[in-house]
Amino acid sequence: MDFTHFNENGRAKMVDVSEKDETKRKAVARGYIQMAADTIKAVINGKIKKGDVLSVAQVGGIYGAKKTWDLIPMCHNILLTGADIDFEITENRIWIEASVKTIGKTGVEMEALTAVSIAALTIYDMCKAIDKHMIIGEIKLISKTGGKTVLSEMVTDFSQI
Repeated sequence: MDFTHFNENGRAKMVDVSEKDETKRKAVARGYIQMAADTIKAVINGKIKKGDVLSVAQVGGIYGAKKTWDLIPMCHNILLTGADIDFEITENRIWIEASVKTIGKTGVEMEALTAVSIAALTIYDMCKAIDKHMIIGEIKLISKTGGKTVLSEMVTDFSQI
């Protein structure tokens, strides 16, 4: 397998996608932020002083998806047609799932992964005053469609992880 982000001199380059077909593309990524049970309760009960944690994290995650091209050096500036963030709260984790869509010549995997990452970091920032031991983990691509490569969803619900 050849790495596509290197030119003939071995230096970094942005991949030329001009010859690729435009297709509907979707990527889903997932990860979690682990925290103390008391922190989870504070999030659920709206007791975090900085505000509604999940609402802010949702907006932050979507914003992260939109700004991925500005954060990751070789990412293309992609016109997103949709982005959504879902949360599932368990005893000591907030699971984050991002779904990002476009119609274009390149996929939105990086945008979905960035959305999860920024949502998790937003939660961390909002809760760090009461929990110094939070862990962000298992951020991974779950599925992608469109283009040449399809990755089928490997996990259908958070309880299987």
